[in-house]
Amino acid sequence: MPDVVFAVKDLDSRYLALSEGCVGRCALRNKWQAEGLTAHELFPNAMANRYRSQDLQVFLERRPVRNRLDLTVYHDRAPGWCLTNKQSLHDPDGRLIGLVCISKDLTELTREKLLDERFAACVDHIQTHYDRPLHLEELCDLSGLSVGQMDRRMKRVFQASVGEFIRLTRMEAACHAIQHSGRPLADIAASCGFSDQSALTRLCRQMFGLSPRQLRLRTPPGGPHLAVPGTIRAAGHQAHDCAD
Repeated sequence: MPDVVFAVKDLDSRYLALSEGCVGRCALRNKWQAEGLTAHELFPNAMANRYRSQDLQVFLERRPVRNRLDLTVYHDRAPGWCLTNKQSLHDPDGRLIGLVCISKDLTELTREKLLDERFAACVDHIQTHYDRPLHLEELCDLSGLSVGQMDRRMKRVFQASVGEFIRLTRMEAACHAIQHSGRPLADIAASCGFSDQSALTRLCRQMFGLSPRQLRLRTPPGGPHLAVPGTIRAAGHQAHDCAD
């Protein structure tokens, strides 16, 4: 899959395994040449700094980083955009040992010039500040787009409206907290940007067919958590259509 990069990294963000998709774009002789190297030795510095920052977030928070718009290098060595997902890795005793990363090139959207730094910064803003009210005017100022333009672009990139994207982002965070902490559900709802616990419960039932309490009880200790159904994907995939 030449448009997909799969990687496994250790706690120092050194590559332990890398897919064939990275050989050409990083001017490697083969994928094994990357073993023991870091992103700073393979990618431009600004890109590598962002990748490392994401790695540290995964290690610190122990929860996945999903649907991040990142600049990367394509096979022709030209810069382009990709969608990145990262997940922490643990040994059988639960100790953190590294992470796995999958990045999908957004070649068509890059070619159509639908992705730029301002739009990516707006997406970052949503993914960082989902815990507070997010207003369309604020997001339009960040993206440099009108309300209509921004909603159309979000649907092209993520197959979700701005409102759906925000709700799914909040549910991702709440789902992890529900399954991996003993925090009161009302606190989780407030910290993830829901108006109250009832709003969290409605969306949880809609997406999982379970209440937050039932979701928590179904999570085995130390086991994998349930993924949010229809997690946002790049253009060409369907997103779960949810309403508040």
